[in-house]
Amino acid sequence: MVPVRAGAIRLEEAYATLVATSGALSDAKSIETHHILPSETDSAPAPAGVLDEIGRRLDSSVLLVHHARVDLRFLKHAYAREGRRWRKPPVVDTVRLLWRWASRERLLGTDRGEPTLNLAEARRELGLPPYPAHDALTDAIATAELMLALRARLGVRALSELF
Repeated sequence: MVPVRAGAIRLEEAYATLVATSGALSDAKSIETHHILPSETDSAPAPAGVLDEIGRRLDSSVLLVHHARVDLRFLKHAYAREGRRWRKPPVVDTVRLLWRWASRERLLGTDRGEPTLNLAEARRELGLPPYPAHDALTDAIATAELMLALRARLGVRALSELF
């Protein structure tokens, strides 16, 4: 997680942690994708503690995600597994913003086709630098930068206009 306030990414307030798992990372695909070995989660905090911190950070905040359908399903599942109620924070989804930008470009006669759902490709289309994928903090920063770039292209001043 990385806060964005007044158009600035607040790296000094970032939060990232591994989470103790019960076999979720044992398959080869997860290990290959996220570069996390099961042994690395042995000393990680329990899900309950991580969800406490996420909840604290989401209090009176907007949740920024890239591809809400995937990220929200994951978070809701984590909350349900711990017997907790999902609070339903306001959500800004950069995939949705990409579709908005594509629609705007179409109206202006500069149709680029359908937007990509891939974070790295979307960043490349907007001239943002590449980052290694599938690291939670790096993805959060990459998503925040993408949101700021899309906000500028859409001419949006207030964050509430992005919901």
